[in-house]
Amino acid sequence: MTRLLFVLAALALVVAPARADDVTDQIDAAKRAYSAGDEQVAIQALQFAIAQIQEQLQAEQLGLLPEPLPGWSADAPVSDAGGIAAMFTGTNLVRTYRKDDGASVSVSITADSPLLSMLTTLMQASPSTTPYTHDGYRGVLEMHQDGTSRLLLLVGTRIQVQVEGSGVDRQTLEAYLEAVKLDRLEEALLG
Repeated sequence: MTRLLFVLAALALVVAPARADDVTDQIDAAKRAYSAGDEQVAIQALQFAIAQIQEQLQAEQLGLLPEPLPGWSADAPVSDAGGIAAMFTGTNLVRTYRKDDGASVSVSITADSPLLSMLTTLMQASPSTTPYTHDGYRGVLEMHQDGTSRLLLLVGTRIQVQVEGSGVDRQTLEAYLEAVKLDRLEEALLG
């Protein structure tokens, strides 16, 4: 019996690489169903393929959010990048980081939001902001007496990176900003 299981496991390892992935399997199934005149099955197979592709893209995009700095922990990254709401808000990626002393930092990346230019204008209009640049990108830095702070950076014209902190100094905000791979954002989020 164990020999049979070993042979089946070895066979599975040999056959697995030859098998296509779930997306192409569903696209092929949709082609077959469409050719057979079963449009409803073709639609369902294509919808499944689309959902799988969106899931893959979302996982790649969430990977843009940095890992916690030493001494910090992090919540799971969150994406709000699909559906009807995306027409109004664009793609939003967020991750919150915490320290045992109560300090927290939130990194959010927004792409293709129609509200982006309005938010940037409002941020610059605040008397507590100062101009800020990082790696040639422009933004603003906002530090408050109550220990809250915000760093807002525009990457190109369609992506905003925001690092907000509570109970942290400017160096911590900048360390989290530095951990974001700015050079990968446009390709990963805008294609």
